[in-house]
Amino acid sequence: MKLIQRLSNSSLTKSSTIISFVSILAVIGPVVVVSAGFWDAVSHLQKEPEFFWSPSHIVVYTGVSMTTCAAIMGCVLILRKSVHGSLKTGIKLVIAGSILQIISGFGDSLSHDVFGIDGLISWSHQPLELGLVLASLGGVLILKNREHTKLKAFLPFAIIAFLFFTTWLIFNIVLIFGHTIQCIQIYEIFSSGCSIL
Repeated sequence: MKLIQRLSNSSLTKSSTIISFVSILAVIGPVVVVSAGFWDAVSHLQKEPEFFWSPSHIVVYTGVSMTTCAAIMGCVLILRKSVHGSLKTGIKLVIAGSILQIISGFGDSLSHDVFGIDGLISWSHQPLELGLVLASLGGVLILKNREHTKLKAFLPFAIIAFLFFTTWLIFNIVLIFGHTIQCIQIYEIFSSGCSIL
């Protein structure tokens, strides 16, 4: 019983420390996912075999795991009732983003099994990208709420990451409607870039 009490009083379990971890993981996780996603696209260009445990996929899963850890810690904070207002909203966005990433990841694996290598536009990629946007927006809200701490130095990076993910999602949504013209230019870059269309 004393061990549990010590753990609950330790600096690692204090709400402010958990909030710091949540904000950092909620921003870094999506950055890792997108970086590995580009790596995966390059692998497709080089005609490397597509399989679930490829190195680029493992890095994607690592990024999703980081966001999931942020979401789990966020759930702990919400259950403790130690967050309110925009901080709580940010954590809820991280949780929603994490759930979307996990579901989309399994969907993407299923899609590869059924349809083979897909392109930018697929029924699993855009929900994954929305999950990245939500998680990073949650990270921005959390960091904005913690501006009076040392975390404020991380806020510009978080905002740039959020803007990049949002722009990337909008770009891909635009491809859905203008794919005939726009996919011609990106086809070579992303191999089967618009094959789902």
